[in-house]
Amino acid sequence: MLNIYHVPGTRSVRAIWACEELQVAYEVTPVDFSAEYRKSDEWRKLNPVGKVPAMTDGDFAMFESGAMMQYILDRYGDGQLQPTPGTIEHATYLQWCWFAEATFARPLGEVVNHRRAFGDDAQDAIINEMQGRALLCAKALDDVVATQDYVLAGGFSGADIMMGYSLLLCGRMAPWGDDCSNVSAYFDRLKARPAFAKASQ
Repeated sequence: MLNIYHVPGTRSVRAIWACEELQVAYEVTPVDFSAEYRKSDEWRKLNPVGKVPAMTDGDFAMFESGAMMQYILDRYGDGQLQPTPGTIEHATYLQWCWFAEATFARPLGEVVNHRRAFGDDAQDAIINEMQGRALLCAKALDDVVATQDYVLAGGFSGADIMMGYSLLLCGRMAPWGDDCSNVSAYFDRLKARPAFAKASQ
C-alpha cells in the first residue's frame, strides 16, 4: 500500500489528492516538521534534502511531489486523469504539470525560504521580486482558464492537481487579487472537489 509522509499544507497534498481522485488505497504517516527532525538521519533516508513529502510503495521510495503524483496516475490510474502518452494533449499536460512546480511554485518557495531564514530581516526587494514572478504565472494561467474550466480543454487532470497546490501556496505568499478573476473561479472549482477537501485538511 502507498504510504504518504505528510504535513498539512505541504506538497504531500498532491499525492493524497491523486489517491483520493482515483480512490486508491493509501496510508498517511504524519511527519514532525521541526527543523531538527528534518535534519535527522531517519528523515534524510526518506527525503535526502530534509523536505516534505516522501512516499513509499512497498520497498520503493520517492521524495518529489510531482513525480509521486505521476507515479500514482501511471501505476494505479488505468489511464485516468491524463491524456494518452505520446499525444500533443499529453505534451500539453506535462507542460502545465512542470510549469506548476518548476516555474510557478519556485518563486513562492523562495518567499517561504527567505522569511524562514531571515524573518523580519528578509529583504523586501527580493520578496517583492519573487511575488512578481508568481503573479506573472497566475496571469498566464488566468488566460487559459478564461475559456475552459480546467488547465486542459478535455477536463480535470493531474495538471490541475499540480496547479491546485501551487495556487494554495500562492494564496498564502502572493495573493493574485482582482487581476486574475478567472484564476479565482478556477481555484473555487478545484476547492469544490471532495478529493481536494480531503487532501487539504
